[in-house]
Amino acid sequence: MTGSVGERAAKSSQGCRKGAMRGKITALEEAYEEYRVKRFKPEVFQGNLSKKRYFEGWYFKHVSDDLENAYAFIPGISLSGESSHAFIQVINGITGETHYVPYDLEEFSWKKDRLHIQVGASVFTDEYIGINIEDEGITANGHIEYSNVVKYPITLLAPGIMGWYAYVPFMECYHDVVSVNHSLNGKAFINGNLIDFSSGKGYIEKDRGKSFPDAWIWIQCNSFTANGASLFVSIAKIPWLRRYFVGFICFLYTQGMFFLFNSYNNSKVSQVRYDGNALTISLENKRSILDVKATKKKSGELKAPSSGQMTRRIKESIDSEVHVQIRDRSGQTLFEDYGRRAGLEIIEDIFKYLDLGQR
Repeated sequence: MTGSVGERAAKSSQGCRKGAMRGKITALEEAYEEYRVKRFKPEVFQGNLSKKRYFEGWYFKHVSDDLENAYAFIPGISLSGESSHAFIQVINGITGETHYVPYDLEEFSWKKDRLHIQVGASVFTDEYIGINIEDEGITANGHIEYSNVVKYPITLLAPGIMGWYAYVPFMECYHDVVSVNHSLNGKAFINGNLIDFSSGKGYIEKDRGKSFPDAWIWIQCNSFTANGASLFVSIAKIPWLRRYFVGFICFLYTQGMFFLFNSYNNSKVSQVRYDGNALTISLENKRSILDVKATKKKSGELKAPSSGQMTRRIKESIDSEVHVQIRDRSGQTLFEDYGRRAGLEIIEDIFKYLDLGQR
């Protein structure tokens, strides 16, 4: 053995410091990787089970090829102290029948690097869902695969449909669109009825945060005559620094192109009309004008979050009809079509906050 006792001790101490430094670097790298995945894969679970007054939920919509069946499955979690739980909501768009199935938090699990949520024995991903629900009033079992998935574009400046607002902390609710449109292949037994979703259309979005807004409009449709077209419109009252503003996010996807109308890209809402049944909205950006008319049909009651608790009740339709037209500034029609089995939510207080009012 060479070197004095002091030299050996110094080398040992130096080795410990290097080891500790490597450990810190590894921890920082892991933390950065987790942040990067969550930021640029907003579809993955963003929260953790120690959060308070927090919710996170995913919306998986399925419409059969013949349009005779429309179901949405909504898995999620509600973190609110002793009442914390996971859940799956189900809505039958044709009848308006809904079910809310609670689960213990221990029955909720997820993958960190991709959309893979398990609630009880049911699995939800952006490649397939496996349904296995047994509860009072509903029995559902099936496997439905997804293909030709069109993801909403993600960029550094706009890591999702909320654009740079996605970086703003402490917002009440964050919204993301996961799949604009995809094809379905598979079947499901729901309350004894065999439903074939093969060649049908699917759509995925999600929300997370503390509460849904006080008031909003939501329109979604991807069952148009034109194969592959998809529409999303949302206008909401958004609380901000003890005040509020009315924000909106919207896209029309057709022929491989996204037409975007959003608060953050200098678009504007030029018209909103609602007569209790038909809702008409016009939006404009520098290049084009989008006109949307949604006609309300059958709706069902869903639970919605308030301070993390699923205590609010809202009406949602996935049986509505939509007419959409987009024109360039010269008046030339770029796209016009009619869609069925559209999603529609109207919380009528929203009209009090629109400068245009309810006309």
